[in-house]
Amino acid sequence: MKRVGLIGFGQFGQLAARVLSSHFDVCVTDPAPLSQAAALEIGVSFGPLEEAASREIVIFAVPVVAMEVVFRTAAPHLKPGALAIDVGSVKMLPARWMTEILPDHVDLVATHPLFGPQSARTGLEGLRLVVCPIRGDRHDKVAAFGRSLGLTVTVTTPEEHDREMAYVQALTHLIGRSLVNLGIPDEQLKTASYQHLLELCSLIGADTFELFTAIQTQNPFAAEVVEKFVGEAQSLLDQVAARRA
Repeated sequence: MKRVGLIGFGQFGQLAARVLSSHFDVCVTDPAPLSQAAALEIGVSFGPLEEAASREIVIFAVPVVAMEVVFRTAAPHLKPGALAIDVGSVKMLPARWMTEILPDHVDLVATHPLFGPQSARTGLEGLRLVVCPIRGDRHDKVAAFGRSLGLTVTVTTPEEHDREMAYVQALTHLIGRSLVNLGIPDEQLKTASYQHLLELCSLIGADTFELFTAIQTQNPFAAEVVEKFVGEAQSLLDQVAARRA
């Protein structure tokens, strides 16, 4: 059984540990309080970063804003022939950092699981995983493993990923978090479209603000898409006001 080091044990890290523990010998590391207790509950080992980073497969499940520092900390401990994988919500920045910081003797694959604990609560079947080859050819094995879990896998480049995610994720999370903050009620006389808005709030409401911030600021294409949406919304309101006048 291959040994996996999982660096980062937040909401997604814990989901990943539960899934991977059936297939790998998993060691997790995280400085947050209660992380060791959570690892024990899931049934995976807990150790220092040096131990997790020295395994054959190393998965970085930390917020994008922290990745550069974590890559630098882990780099000296990565063994020749290891496979390093990130699971960040954007791909161009992590891909560049991994290439620049992690040693040449390590293969690199950038991934983005398009799901979290909320959307995966009933299982992984049909959920999406993006795989971006960075260094080496083991992205094929990562993609094959994802498919074996029932995931729908797309292999693409970091740039194409971020261009699409500016719409798929940045815009969706802006709308969803705005509705969550607004506190839209579960009305009795709701339509099917309103029910979809409630479901969006349910999925996004549990996400951390760190994730939202990363999606909006770390994707180089997000600001343009969001500004277009806000401008179009204001334009529609202006047209209504003009007709009212």
